[in-house]
Amino acid sequence: MVNKHHKDAFDRISEERRERILEVGTEEFSSKGYENANINVIAKNAGISIGLMYKYFATKEDLFITCIQRGMRILSQVIEEIMASDDKLLVKAEKLIRATCVHSKRNANYIRLYNEIASEKDSERTQMLVREIESETSGIYTTAIAQALAKGDVRPDLDPRLFAFFLDNLLMSLQFSYTCDYYKERFKFYTGVDVEEMDEERVIGQLLKFVESAFTFEKK
Repeated sequence: MVNKHHKDAFDRISEERRERILEVGTEEFSSKGYENANINVIAKNAGISIGLMYKYFATKEDLFITCIQRGMRILSQVIEEIMASDDKLLVKAEKLIRATCVHSKRNANYIRLYNEIASEKDSERTQMLVREIESETSGIYTTAIAQALAKGDVRPDLDPRLFAFFLDNLLMSLQFSYTCDYYKERFKFYTGVDVEEMDEERVIGQLLKFVESAFTFEKK
């Protein structure tokens, strides 16, 4: 259950205004980081007063978390639909990889915002953000892998929780490679090609081969 971090007044404004505030907030947080982001600048760029902003959010942290929740909600809806299907696990994996590529390009600021969390220095906030962001996705992946294990669709010696963690790490690294400067350079260093110039089908195909070998290869 995702906790609510905005006031009731925020729910009563138009969807268009809500989206505008969160888009501007995401841009500010993703480009400057949490500590350097300025809630006054966000209010100004969103076209509202700072007083009104505080009628919607008690603190800058609440706005930050709400921006993160919006970005994760966009991807989570896709993940839930894919993982709830009757497809084999590897078919689901391919759909997840494709969805990650699309989401990374379409919602780049949210991916950069997610990456900013990795440099978070407040351990208490970090723990809270992990619970907010990872709780649903980790459960969805672990359940799907456990079900595939029970059906005999994957290698019998895997640990569903660890494999869910490894799978999410691969997808997380892929989305950062499309949006974050360090990871884009890292992609180019390993492949010799800018990620924007790389044939996306090649990326999807090669990553799927990697995932397939991990989920199905058995040591003799």
